[in-house]
Amino acid sequence: MSDGTRSLPRVVSLVPSLTEAVAVTLPGALVGATDWCSHPAGLAVARIGGTKNPDVAAITALRPDLVLANEEENRAPDLAALRAAGIDVLVTAIRTLDEGLRELERVLAACGAPRRPRWLDDAEAAWEAVTPVRPAADGGPLTAVVPIWRRPWMVLGRDTFAGDLLARLGVRNLYGDHPERYPRLPLDDLRAAAPDLVVLPDEPYRFTRDDGPEAFPGTAAALVDGRLLTWYGPSLAEAPRELARALRAAHR
Repeated sequence: MSDGTRSLPRVVSLVPSLTEAVAVTLPGALVGATDWCSHPAGLAVARIGGTKNPDVAAITALRPDLVLANEEENRAPDLAALRAAGIDVLVTAIRTLDEGLRELERVLAACGAPRRPRWLDDAEAAWEAVTPVRPAADGGPLTAVVPIWRRPWMVLGRDTFAGDLLARLGVRNLYGDHPERYPRLPLDDLRAAAPDLVVLPDEPYRFTRDDGPEAFPGTAAALVDGRLLTWYGPSLAEAPRELARALRAAHR
């Protein structure tokens, strides 16, 4: 006999951001996540490999009703294999904050959320109220180069979620109009761009005070929490405040 409660679908997430969003909103819905899904802390679900090399057989064995994926983070052949196994795969496409908010609402509804969660409202309100960081000396927006890898050096290019967040904070990515989304460029070119700031997130490459700023002598370096800059989930509510604080501290 039914007790009147609504059962949640069995969900596997291949995207760390979405893992956190679902786990916080719908405890019990997730049955599997990648090895890189680090939030929330202590998440007790089956681990099914990485975002780029998920174990399709292990995922299938979990009998999920839905697998969450992203066009950028996950490989098309893996998603095709899951579909061939009869599993429903929801693929998100997120390159701006607005897209992120819409896709989060879609994902959570597909996972059984009866209503929009409060944290999503808080995130939207926080970004609507954002105050741009201090402008450059010439009165224009601060300019930045945003490395995401070294050996070889790679930076944010066009149409990226992180780039959109920085723009809303009043920071212009000097490679935001580059033909590639994540161009590989010589370090000398990055230095010659003469940015006001070099923004160094701690993921996907773990830039630290001892690994990154030394490559840009004489340029202010803002070390930022990569989760706040690149994740779309509950952290979006605190991201504008904490990112602005890090950027202002670097450009005093």
